[in-house]
Amino acid sequence: MSIVEVKVPQLSESVAEATMLTWKKKPGDAIAIDEILIEIETDKVVLEVPAPSAGVLAEIVQGDGATVVADQVIAKIDTEGKAGAAAPAAAPAAAPAASAPAPAQAAAAVTGGSKSDVSMPAAAKLLADNNLKTGDVAGSGKDGRVTKGDVLGAVASGATAKAPVAAPAAKPALQQVAASASPKDLGDRPEERVPMSRLRARIAERLLQSQSTNAILTTFNEVNMAPVMEMRKKFQDAFTKEHGVKIGFMSFFVKAAVHALKKYPVINASVDGNDILYHGYFDIGIAVGSPRGLVVPILRNADQMSFADIEKKIAEFGQKAKDGKLSIEEMTGGTFSISNGGTFGSMLSTPIINPPQSAILGVHATKDRAVVENGQIVIRPMNYLAMSYDHRIIDGREAVLGLVAMKEALEDPSRLLFDI
Repeated sequence: MSIVEVKVPQLSESVAEATMLTWKKKPGDAIAIDEILIEIETDKVVLEVPAPSAGVLAEIVQGDGATVVADQVIAKIDTEGKAGAAAPAAAPAAAPAASAPAPAQAAAAVTGGSKSDVSMPAAAKLLADNNLKTGDVAGSGKDGRVTKGDVLGAVASGATAKAPVAAPAAKPALQQVAASASPKDLGDRPEERVPMSRLRARIAERLLQSQSTNAILTTFNEVNMAPVMEMRKKFQDAFTKEHGVKIGFMSFFVKAAVHALKKYPVINASVDGNDILYHGYFDIGIAVGSPRGLVVPILRNADQMSFADIEKKIAEFGQKAKDGKLSIEEMTGGTFSISNGGTFGSMLSTPIINPPQSAILGVHATKDRAVVENGQIVIRPMNYLAMSYDHRIIDGREAVLGLVAMKEALEDPSRLLFDI
C-alpha cells in the first residue's frame, strides 16, 4: 500500500481556518489525479481541493462540516488500491469535537470517550436531557458505543417528544453552529434553523464593523442617463464586434467615479489610525451577488482600463462569483466601491461603506420620470445616485461635489475623454 495525504491548501494570511463542505467521494471510490474531492469554505472564498494523485480514497480524516487549517491532513489516497476495497474504520471520522457539524452530518458526528463507556459522556448527558436510554439509540461508535451525534440524530428524527437539544455554545465570530436536521413542525407556522456560511458570517461582521467605526452619511443626486444610453446605442454593434463584449452601464459608472476621485482625492482615501492615507491609484470594488452572498472583486488600476477592459473584467467577475471561483487576491484591497442595486430594480438605497474604504457609490434602476428642463416638464430616463461617505475625513462639500462630478460626467460623457 502506498499512501498519499490530501491536505488543506494554503490560506491567506488573514484567514486562520476554513470549513469543509461536502465530500464528492466516499472511501473506496476510485479517483483520478486533479479530480476535485471537496470544497473548503473560508470567510472570503471557496477553495477546491484536487486529488494530488490517482488511486482509491482510502480514508476521510476530516468529515463534512469540520473546521480545518492550512496543511491539515483531511484524507488519504491509496495509489495502489482497488476501487470498492473496504475502508479503514477511521474513514467516517467527522470534525473535531470543538467544531460544530454541518446539519446533514449532525447524526454522524463522533466524539471521544473511554473504551469502557456504553455511551460517551457528552452522549450520556444528552440522553438524560431527552429522557432516553442507551437502548433507545443505535450506537455508531467503536464497539457500538452511543455518541453525541447518535443522540442528536435520534432527537432530530423524533425519537423523543421534547424539542431538539440546543447545540453547544458557538465559537466566536466566524464559527458555524449546529442546526436542526429538519424544520420544526409548528403546523402552518414552520421554522427551520440553518447555520450561516463562513462567507455570510464574514459579511455580517464587516457590515457591523463599518457601521460601528465609520461616521456614515449619504448624499444623493439624480442623473439623466439619456446621453449614455444614446452613446451605447450608437456604438454598441461596432463595440461588440471589435471587443467581443457588449458595453454596459457599469463601465460608464466606473469611469465617472474615477473622474470624480481624481478631482477629490480624499474620497479615494482611507483612515489609518489618526492618519489619512491618500492612495495614488484607483482600485474600484464592484459589488457582485453570488449564491453564497455578496462579494466585492476589485478592478485594479481602473484609471488605466479602457471601457472594453472594464466590461470584460466585470463579466469575468460575474461568472467567477456564480461558480464560486473568485480568489482571495481578487477581493483584497480596493479604494472605492460601486454597488448597483438597479439590476434588481432598486429605486434608492443608502449603501454601507466597505472597510477600510471611506466611500461607496450606489446606483439604481433607470426609469422614465417627469423632470423640469428650461421651465418645461419633459420625460427623461433618470437614475438616482447615492454616495455614502465617512464624515470623519470627508466633509459634505467634497462628498457633494464629488457626486456632482460623477453626475456631470454621465450627463456629458465626452468629459471623460478630455478629463474635464
